[in-house]
Amino acid sequence: MEQVTDKFLRYVSYDTQSDDSSNLQPSTDKQLVLLNLLVDELKALGVSDANIDRYGYVTATIPSNTDRKTPTVGFLAHVDTSPDMSGENVNPQIISNYDGGDIVLNRELNVRLNVADFPEMKAYKGQTLITTDGTTLLGADDKAGVAEIMWVAQYLQTHPEFKHGTVKIGFTPDEEIGRGVNKFDVEKFGADYAYTFDGGQIGELEFENFNAASARIIVQGRNIHPGYAKNRMLNAILIAMELNALLPPEQRPEHTSDYEGFYHAVKIEGDVERAELQYIIRDHDLNKLEQKKAYLQSCAELLGKKYGENVIRLSMCNQYYNMREKIEPHFHIIDVARKAMEKAGVTPVIKPVRGGTDGARLSYMGLPCPNIFAGGHNFHGKYEFIPVESMEKACEVMLNIIEVQ
Repeated sequence: MEQVTDKFLRYVSYDTQSDDSSNLQPSTDKQLVLLNLLVDELKALGVSDANIDRYGYVTATIPSNTDRKTPTVGFLAHVDTSPDMSGENVNPQIISNYDGGDIVLNRELNVRLNVADFPEMKAYKGQTLITTDGTTLLGADDKAGVAEIMWVAQYLQTHPEFKHGTVKIGFTPDEEIGRGVNKFDVEKFGADYAYTFDGGQIGELEFENFNAASARIIVQGRNIHPGYAKNRMLNAILIAMELNALLPPEQRPEHTSDYEGFYHAVKIEGDVERAELQYIIRDHDLNKLEQKKAYLQSCAELLGKKYGENVIRLSMCNQYYNMREKIEPHFHIIDVARKAMEKAGVTPVIKPVRGGTDGARLSYMGLPCPNIFAGGHNFHGKYEFIPVESMEKACEVMLNIIEVQ
């Protein structure tokens, strides 16, 4: 059998970055290269119904090989990587028997994984870490989940003595831009419940996530020659900065944790004539999310009164909701996952997701779908790393879920 590490290293060699400025589905054609490869690999394993639809969704069924009546369980992961950093020409580094100290990712650029910055690294002393080379992200979010699901599919197809019910597999594009399951056909997928393997460090088990909204603010300035600008110029850059300064600094991601929500400025660009700000707004409590949205609206209105009604244009839209409401009526699936982890010698770490997953959207579409660790750390950037042993444990947990249910 091919090891999960080999699958992971192969998949991260494909650039699958999604693009939130695209109106296509998937948002980028390059995602389809890996998605079609996954279909070919599943068919080569004998999974005869593996297919990709016109929206880029890969689905497959591994039929039951037991007379025992069991629910149909699904496993999902997304292939796209974040627009936050390049996923092209990923050059993974493999650190065997990690010594527990700092890791030089790129000597020329002086990029290091420092234990002082990421103390969780110490927990993996003696293990094998896969890191970036300091110039790209790694892609463990969520090609680790993809590799783990593909390894389990391989195991089930090559070990007929392992008795199991019907297993559904799904791979999605565009999760990183909030459109991962916009056109996913839950009824056709046919699972009674499912799990996304899209979490972080080993042990994570998540059935709560942020309620999420996005905001886009256009500032229309008035560019006048600076020598004659008094009482005439409206500098869009400065007005954008003024709006951002009105938002509470303690409610930024770098100052929040656990159940605390935030405003996150993800993009600013422009000049004196015109500037644009983009935010994501998050809170586990839907009422608090609405309060944050209302406050941002009041800030825009305040500056509109100050500078003129056509100077500030704000648009907001909701992206996804907290899945807890939809998971709690089916809480046995959390118990199944917990038992599967414990059987694998993994201590469950149940905590809210400070983000979102395809599973949150799927839960509201009628498919209860909590999230389980894939093993990675420091997603979306050059400091990303993943322990090989965590990926292997994720595979074991998945097999245990199939066996325990």
